Parts: sequence; structure tokens; C-alpha cells
Amino acid sequence: MYEKIVVPLDGSELSELALPYAEELAARLGATVSLIYVSETVDGQYEHMRQFYLEKVADTFKHEASRYIPAGEERPVKVSFTVLVGNPAEEIVRFADREGAGLIVMATHGRSGPGRWALGSVADKVVRAASQPVALIRAKGARPDIRQRSILNRVLIPLDGSTESESAIPCIAEFIARLKVEVVLLEVLSTGYQTLTAEGYQYVVFPENQIESDRAHAKAYLDKIARRLERPEMTVSSEVKLGNAADEIVSFAGEMKADMIAMATHGRSGIGRWVLGSVAERVVRSGTVPTLLVRVPGACAVEE
Repeated sequence: MYEKIVVPLDGSELSELALPYAEELAARLGATVSLIYVSETVDGQYEHMRQFYLEKVADTFKHEASRYIPAGEERPVKVSFTVLVGNPAEEIVRFADREGAGLIVMATHGRSGPGRWALGSVADKVVRAASQPVALIRAKGARPDIRQRSILNRVLIPLDGSTESESAIPCIAEFIARLKVEVVLLEVLSTGYQTLTAEGYQYVVFPENQIESDRAHAKAYLDKIARRLERPEMTVSSEVKLGNAADEIVSFAGEMKADMIAMATHGRSGIGRWVLGSVAERVVRSGTVPTLLVRVPGACAVEE
């Protein structure tokens, strides 16, 4: 399902932070790439400049992506480019659907400059509306030497034991299997719950024996998922942490030096409604690690 990748750009250095990741993904997944520039108004004066910009980016993209092609393989990365007019988020989603894209890779965080789209806002809306997985590259924490090394070697997959989080596994499984990366599964357990008393809300801590029982159950669950994901060319391990889910995911991603977090997000496809799971949203907003978000239910049409 990852045969086609869409990379939205707006001419800024911020939007171009997604390019090194898209280059490596395209080469390692054997995907074709569509670079798109979305202008909110028809402006013939700058049309040729946008086309020229995309042409230059496409040439550089092909050259940089070629570094990731395995030795002895003759398969140059195919790159096309298109200028679109309209609402950026809507046009990105429509283009990805129309072209049958399997993945959208884009930068997020902040405003990219006068007259250009607010990347944070556009990325948020794309994640909420796109039926495809979306890889978000955060400007915060971006590596200046990113093209001097292999980017994607270690992936963190948070799970919570729910059918919703598991529905994204086939989609993520194809992604990590084709990249041949090291995978760590993570489940974060709560140590208690909030309750309303006469004095107000209080946090009640679970008994120690319950916490240990929950931990053992979570470890067995993750090990079962790990066996489903394992391939001869990749390693899969698991960890159980205690605390706030989003905080622990972000913290552990930094601790293990994850190159990407791949996780499910609850949402409803469609331009008219923007919905995102709270944990996934907090991970994207507070973390610095690139995040692959897979919408559920019906995450993808890949058979396990």
C-alpha cells in the first residue's frame, strides 16, 4: 500500500524538512513520489516560479533518494510534481485520494511565512481527514545533518490493548517489514484513577499487587504482538511503563532514541470533520520524534 507517497510543500525551509524522510522512505519502500504545492489563489505571475521551484526540488529529491537504493539494484526513484489551487488541507487530501497514495509525508509546527499556509494548522487538518497514514516531521528537534545518515532505523509502536490500536497493526507491520527496522512495542499503564469526593477530585492509587498483575498481563500481550511482527531481518522487543500515556510515550521515545513513532489515532475520515485521538495529539504536539499516524477504524486494506 506504500507504492505512492505525497509530499506537500509551500516553498519554505520548514516544509522541506519532510524531504529527507520522504527520500529515504521512497527509496526503501520502492515508492513513487508526488510533490505538490498548494496555492490558495490563482496567481499567474508566480505560477512559473512555483513550477520551477518544484522542478528543482524534484531533481534534488531523485539524487538524494538514490543514496538509499541497495547496491546492484537499478530502480531510480520516480518523482512528479503538481501545483494545485484551493484550500491546502482539502487539496492535499483530495489529491492523495485521487492518486491512490498510500502515505502522506509532511512537516508540521508554526507558520512558514507571510502568504504561505500555516503548516501546523494544515497538518492537523490533513491528519484528521486523510484516509492514508500520515508521517508528520516536527520542526522542533529537526536534525541539521539529516541527509548525512540513514534516518529510519528504530521505530516505537505504542499500543493500549484496545481493538482500535490493534487495527493499525497490519498497516504498520507492512511499513516496518519493508523498512527492516528495529521495533519496540510499548504499553503505558495507569497507576490509579481519578474519583470525585466531598473534597473534590482525588487520585486513587491501585494496590501494588494489581499494578504488578496488570504489568505482567501487558507484557504477555506485547510479546504476543511481537511474535506476529517478527521477521528474520528485523528485531522486535517490548516495554511496559507506568504513568501518563502521552508523557511516557514521548519520554521513552527519547530514551530509546527512536527515529519514528508509529501509532493509531481515532478519527473520522472526511473534510467536514476534524477529529484526532487525544493521546496521539499530545504525542505529536509535545514530542520531537517524527510520528506516523494511522487512522482507525479501517486503518488500511492490508491483510496480516
